[in-house]
Amino acid sequence: MTKPLSTPLSAYAAQHVRLTIAGAVATITLDRPERKNPLTFESYAELAGIFRATAHDKTIKAMVITGAGGNFCSGGDVFEIIKPLTEMGASGLLDFTRMTGEVVKAMRAAPPPIIAAVDGVCAGAGAILAMASDMRIGTANAKVAFLFNRVGLGGCDMGACAMLPRIVGQGRAAELLFTGRVLGGEEAERWGFFNRLATPAKVLDEAQTLAGALAAGPTFGNAMTKRMLEMEWAMSVETAIEAEAVAQALCMETEDFVRAYRAFADKRKPVFEGN
Repeated sequence: MTKPLSTPLSAYAAQHVRLTIAGAVATITLDRPERKNPLTFESYAELAGIFRATAHDKTIKAMVITGAGGNFCSGGDVFEIIKPLTEMGASGLLDFTRMTGEVVKAMRAAPPPIIAAVDGVCAGAGAILAMASDMRIGTANAKVAFLFNRVGLGGCDMGACAMLPRIVGQGRAAELLFTGRVLGGEEAERWGFFNRLATPAKVLDEAQTLAGALAAGPTFGNAMTKRMLEMEWAMSVETAIEAEAVAQALCMETEDFVRAYRAFADKRKPVFEGN
């Protein structure tokens, strides 16, 4: 299992992805543009570590993940990952699939909301990274493909069978996972995979602007929203209502809740401080 980074993200020098921080927003860029930003064993592990570290770095309040050079991510590197996998035994293969799943677990457990800025190729594990984000801004040029069956595998990878139906619906998820076909950007927006579209020149800016707006919001409240969206998948409505009562009561104990009331009373916009 990947361990969390022991240093704050602001002090961490990423080796296998590009990590930049502006204010309270961290941006992860998959940065191998000459090969459409494929993932390696090392970048998988580093991504999991970065997302896990956000639980220990209260200065990071929103995140963006994107790719360099006009593409998001082409999935696992054919020569650095796929070829070695064909030579592994069952134990090694299970270690690998569990390790890749740790990235999604880390993304879902990270308190800050994560926004994917997606242009161009978004395939295989790249499509999973976009899926596992809390929101997705795409372009008309985006090409989303859960292409696992096209390489002789099942569509059940890194949580796809659990998460994708909740985003686009069961029938549409089944179509994508059984066929591995490409979902174009405009269709992806119609299906609800993308929250909205932007031009390639603006997609990252729009994702970072949205992240900045979220970072300016109530930190504890946003983290609680993300946590409850995750937890309530497995709850009945009655159980969910009770869980939300407890969650909201905890939010009401924060200073940000008091700040919002005082700002409303004074007819001004609240300034949240994250506590």
